[in-house]
Amino acid sequence: MHSRNSRPGRPGSRIKKLKASVAAGSVNVMYLPALAFVSVFIFYPFFRGIYISFTNWNGYSSSFRFVGFEQYLTMFGDKNVLNTIVNTFIYGLGSTFFQTVFGLALALFLDGNRRIKSVVRTVVYLPVIISPLIMGYIWYFFFRYNGGAVNDILALFAKEPVDWFANGRRSVWIIMLVNSYQFVGVSMVMFLAGLQSIPPSYHEAAVIDGASPFKRFRFVTVPLLVPAFASSVIFNTIGGMKLFDVIVATTDGGPGYASQSLSTMMYDLYFSKQNAGYAAALGILMFAIIVILSVMLLEFFKRKRVDL
Repeated sequence: MHSRNSRPGRPGSRIKKLKASVAAGSVNVMYLPALAFVSVFIFYPFFRGIYISFTNWNGYSSSFRFVGFEQYLTMFGDKNVLNTIVNTFIYGLGSTFFQTVFGLALALFLDGNRRIKSVVRTVVYLPVIISPLIMGYIWYFFFRYNGGAVNDILALFAKEPVDWFANGRRSVWIIMLVNSYQFVGVSMVMFLAGLQSIPPSYHEAAVIDGASPFKRFRFVTVPLLVPAFASSVIFNTIGGMKLFDVIVATTDGGPGYASQSLSTMMYDLYFSKQNAGYAAALGILMFAIIVILSVMLLEFFKRKRVDL
């Protein structure tokens, strides 16, 4: 005979607990397709790439041998790689700078001009939906030597045509500006969303305290836009560091290796030079650079963040 305190729970409560445990189990099972997808298409290629970077595989042959750190030692002694790393930082950090400055300026302009907001936002964001490869070809026809739009304009003023892509450093800056132009709309939308999330009472309090427009921007708007800055800067930095399509369409990495990025150099090493091991080592280097840079930026913006 059970006492009142030791009698078993009601059947209804046991059924509810059973249903809850079954539901939790079904939720865990639903993770499996996503986990399988990530494992097959992300984790396995990543670790396979690390393994290949320690071999001399040419990308096609079934036979290859383990060479240890030979590919990495070759990479750090290669002047072309060092120049390519510099180019990659110009593409990544240079694009991020221009996209952040002009994206913020456009967002501030649109935040105070609601009548034209939809039109301008559409026009500025439109290049984002165009394939970067197509965008690269569009700007190639602007800057090419024979029949390029820029040289045709120079001819109207009796000026000699310029071979814009003959100089490697100039090519790098042109490509960086093209990438900045295409994706400035992403930064604009992020900053516009951040501006609209700032409560008007903050600015009203600053006005009552006698703060000038510049001080309101510096001490109210900018600190509260730190999450938007973080999203914009990190997103654009990663995109710029991985730049590939625009380079292929405009210069194909030339002249020589002068405008190569790490992405285009990997492509060239694998498919043209048939050196998959070296290409994999370069890919691991690019991954490490992007991860370290992203973590540093995250930590920086985390310290600057101000809660509403």
